[in-house]
Amino acid sequence: MNVIIIGGGAGGLSTASNIRKYDDDAQITVITRDKNVAYSPCAIPYVLSGDVRNFDDIIMHQPEEYLERGIKVLTEAEVLEIDKDQKTIKYILTQDKMRYERELEYDYLVMATGGAPFIPPVKGANLKGVFTIRTINDGLKIKEWAEKSRKAVVVGAGLIGLETAYGLKKMGLDVVVAEMVSQIVPRLLDPSMARLVQNYLEKEGIRVILGRSIEKIIGSESTEGILLGDEIIEADLVIMATGVRPETHLAEYLGCELGKWAIKVNEKMETSIPGIYAVGDCVEVTDAITGHPTQSPLGSTAVRQAKIAAKNIVGLAVEVEPVLNATVAKIGALEFGAVGLTKSVATHNGIFVISGKKRALTKARYYPGAKRIDVKMVCNLQGRIIGCQIVAEERVAERVDTMALAIAKKVTCYELVNMEFSYAPPVSMVIDPIILAAENACEKLEEIGG
Repeated sequence: MNVIIIGGGAGGLSTASNIRKYDDDAQITVITRDKNVAYSPCAIPYVLSGDVRNFDDIIMHQPEEYLERGIKVLTEAEVLEIDKDQKTIKYILTQDKMRYERELEYDYLVMATGGAPFIPPVKGANLKGVFTIRTINDGLKIKEWAEKSRKAVVVGAGLIGLETAYGLKKMGLDVVVAEMVSQIVPRLLDPSMARLVQNYLEKEGIRVILGRSIEKIIGSESTEGILLGDEIIEADLVIMATGVRPETHLAEYLGCELGKWAIKVNEKMETSIPGIYAVGDCVEVTDAITGHPTQSPLGSTAVRQAKIAAKNIVGLAVEVEPVLNATVAKIGALEFGAVGLTKSVATHNGIFVISGKKRALTKARYYPGAKRIDVKMVCNLQGRIIGCQIVAEERVAERVDTMALAIAKKVTCYELVNMEFSYAPPVSMVIDPIILAAENACEKLEEIGG
């Protein structure tokens, strides 16, 4: 069995590794445009901040290590043509500055093409000093430019944008974050919870400007600033963290069916063309609560999808589950995360909800070092929990994971308040903050007769 995988990120390499786990004889080839493989783009801001020593440290494996396991990884290779009838693929391989055209046959093809940075049509986006942030090469260029810069603007207040802004601040730059909508991380947090994160960023000296679109980037050869509404903001470094779009052009070329957001796959991660699978950021997924198609640009989702695709390729029939998009982030000392729907998204989808909120502590109040924690729980009018958001300086990830399990199992706030949680003064309150938020949700439901 010959398997070709296009893409060397989490989805592609996890698919390759899982196929090898179940089939010792499969011929597996991974083709990627990137020079490096097996690294997480999410780690790039932490190199800028100095939390991770250098970019080499975020590379977990080399192509030679995969080759030892019988997985051939071709780096700096570009797919030119795919013949789905003959099941062949042509690609260009770059070696020692020479380009060679090659052809391979396949029995199964996996599209793990990921996503590419989206740059809005802004005048000046091609000036020197303007960068996107997606690959290690991007990170290297940003770090080199930042070391000779004084002022930076990050356009876009998603997770990568905020993490990059903090990294640049730690490098000693004056940093402004510009976001066109009225809050930061709008897909993750409701406005009141987002404001907690914004307050922290501002306390760290990062200016946050909301509700204004970038008009143009100013400069002759290199950036000198941006025009944001009617305000000119000086900047010798601009990061366009304006989102990522799924790379679907190869799938379109093949005639794979596309959904609303990306490549459409079935429960086996197979596209509309038999024998061609797709995983990762280039794939459309199903929201576990609304049942609607959505996106899940998370490494954790890509790895889960890779396992499903690999098992089906080797003949083990399994199905992928809808997503809740459990997410956690850390910027400086602050952690924040969410799972399920925000109140804003639920309302947009026609779901009537209430929210329970609680501000508490991460440890017993008398124990030294206790940190403030804010929890917001979103429930439908029957009490079923459909979302949760948490902001604190510690212990966020495990609580987000707990709530992911509760939401997946369709637990109600009434059931959650009676569940057993562990307790010790150095690590928790006697009643966990998520239980307190659930109690508040129950009280609100009782007030409206829920």
